[in-house]
Amino acid sequence: MNFDLHTHHFRCGHADGSIRDYIEAGISAGLDVIGISDHTPYFGSPSEQAFPRIAMAKSELVHYVEEVLSLQKEYEGRIDVLLGIESDYFPEHAELYRKTLAAYPFDYVIGSVHSVDGNSIFNKSRWKGLSPEQKLAAKAEYYRLIAESARSGMFQILGHIDAMKGNYPQFSEISAPREIDECLQVISECGLAIEINTSGGTKLCGGWYPSDEILERALHFGVEVSFGSDAHKPSRVADQRNNVAARLKEIGFKHWVYYKRREKITVAL
Repeated sequence: MNFDLHTHHFRCGHADGSIRDYIEAGISAGLDVIGISDHTPYFGSPSEQAFPRIAMAKSELVHYVEEVLSLQKEYEGRIDVLLGIESDYFPEHAELYRKTLAAYPFDYVIGSVHSVDGNSIFNKSRWKGLSPEQKLAAKAEYYRLIAESARSGMFQILGHIDAMKGNYPQFSEISAPREIDECLQVISECGLAIEINTSGGTKLCGGWYPSDEILERALHFGVEVSFGSDAHKPSRVADQRNNVAARLKEIGFKHWVYYKRREKITVAL
């Protein structure tokens, strides 16, 4: 059972192609299951579309859901199209996000921390002039937020849990084993999966998220894993999926998971 649960499309403002383009790319890549999981609108902002180059407008959410459900029926028997979404985690707006997303029949919700202390995790400038202690504090807060998102009960999958290294590869060199282990233990206790996300190859860090070291720790704590290309163009659907599967087996994982109607489905590696 071949799956990719993390794809975007034109509505978010920074991806190319239609939902249909990603479904067709999934079929061409030999997938049995493709999840459509564009970014949630910024519900916490009073604006209709606070960041047009980052996330869809609030009014587009219902059209997004309707389109995915329509294509789900159209492609039945050819590929299983799942209705997902990638949600930001903002503690101050968590209940608003929870209530809003609960109104739709999502198969799964990916929870991703994209901002720490009001600053994008991908902002290269955020690291300029910081002392080693300040860098460690930023990394610790990142993993604290991820752990908090796991405890929220809003998500089935946590997205790209070391993506803060994306445009700052030195992030991986900031030693925070205790914070990472505490986060992984919470994820395990809450029964969530983490995704192996291959979009790191499009950033300065290269490779995928999370690192092999974190995956080894995740296995130790009993954290389950899923897969998402985080494709922002159809050509990246299922990118490196087979390589990821092979590496997971080398690390010691026996299976990975995806979600349908919020229920976990286990697939042998």
